[in-house]
Amino acid sequence: MPMPYGFRGGMAFSADELRVLRRALAAALQPTPHTTGAQDAPAGYDAEGAQEVQEYLRLAGAVDEAAREGGRLRAFLLADLARYRAALPGSASGYLGQLQEALAAGYDPGPADLAALRALCARRQGPVESARRTALLRRCESLAERSVRARLCALPGGRATGEPEAEPASRPAPSPQPKAPRPGRPVPTPGEVFPPRRKPAPPPAARSA
Repeated sequence: MPMPYGFRGGMAFSADELRVLRRALAAALQPTPHTTGAQDAPAGYDAEGAQEVQEYLRLAGAVDEAAREGGRLRAFLLADLARYRAALPGSASGYLGQLQEALAAGYDPGPADLAALRALCARRQGPVESARRTALLRRCESLAERSVRARLCALPGGRATGEPEAEPASRPAPSPQPKAPRPGRPVPTPGEVFPPRRKPAPPPAARSA
């Protein structure tokens, strides 16, 4: 029976199961009358074709059962990891071991894991343990960032790099344009715009003389 492997739906097959799987793939690529169940199949192929069909059906059922078992195993491991995380800091050793096992199986750490690792790194411990916790925190931060970027790329209009969009270059302010004269109004002459200055009148003493 295929066995579930890891968090991402992987499966491990035995040698006999792989042989059946190869025959099923070959029959799918090049179907024959006895594998398709055609009515005009030769009589000599009836027993062999029925046996192969039964093997395909058994393998399909085993794969379905392994997929269900993989889902149950994933739920159990995640629940176990959550229990260790809730019991921190007393369960630090068990939590770190469970987290490393989950990461090796393809688990993407969440915000709760990052917060728990930061709290564990802030506590006093020896240099070896401190380096171990810091390295695990950096690894989880990198995996969490990659997971967020992948989800953003899957959204419509998502950016592949996760970098902010560049601001558009500022355009120069347009220079003021001279106002056009209103229609129906004559253009003023220079004399109207700048009237001549009048000479000042002489003082009264100069007029009496």
